[in-house]
Amino acid sequence: MSTYTGPADSPASINDGNDIKQSTDAVIKDLKARDIISKYDAVLVACYSVHPLVDAITRDFASARQSVTGIFEASILTALSILPSNTTSALRARQWGIVTTGKYWEEHLASGVASFLGGTDAKSNLKFAGVQSSGLDAGDFHSVDPAEVARKLKEAAVRLFQSGDVDCVAMGCAGMAGLEQIIRAAAVDTYGEERGNQVAIVDAVKAGILQLDLTVKSKRLFLT
Repeated sequence: MSTYTGPADSPASINDGNDIKQSTDAVIKDLKARDIISKYDAVLVACYSVHPLVDAITRDFASARQSVTGIFEASILTALSILPSNTTSALRARQWGIVTTGKYWEEHLASGVASFLGGTDAKSNLKFAGVQSSGLDAGDFHSVDPAEVARKLKEAAVRLFQSGDVDCVAMGCAGMAGLEQIIRAAAVDTYGEERGNQVAIVDAVKAGILQLDLTVKSKRLFLT
């Protein structure tokens, strides 16, 4: 496994649609100049967004045998796999949601969830509790006072837990890695110790790696 960082003309932090486009253009230009993708079985786009690079790499750089996904898409599949299937109306509607960075991402990610699941409106999906933002940028997790980061992230998580019946939270930024206990504390404060400690907290990068591992093995087994 290897990591790749966008070239110098990529944005330092992806905080809105302009940054998404700039990072896409910069990386595609770099990939066209260098043979990077062909030697790998799978590629993970580690930006928590509906990132055009997932489709662009799949279409223009990857073979049919290679697997490509983003951490956003992988977190959706992981959350749905963790939640039990509601087979009868007697079961409590168990939900998942996203805690993310800036306000921009609330609509962007909610629309992305609906599109990924084949719908037009995320609110119509009873298992999705929505997106709550902390007001932080991705770079803030490495530069802002940790106590301030913890406060804002916990407040966003509490809002998510209070908005529905949430049993799984996707951390909507790769920069949140290692901050699971902040969300755990919000779950315990909202739901009590027993249930709060049973909430699943998904690190989207780990979810992406696991998802690609399964996809690569599935292709080897089922593609002849």
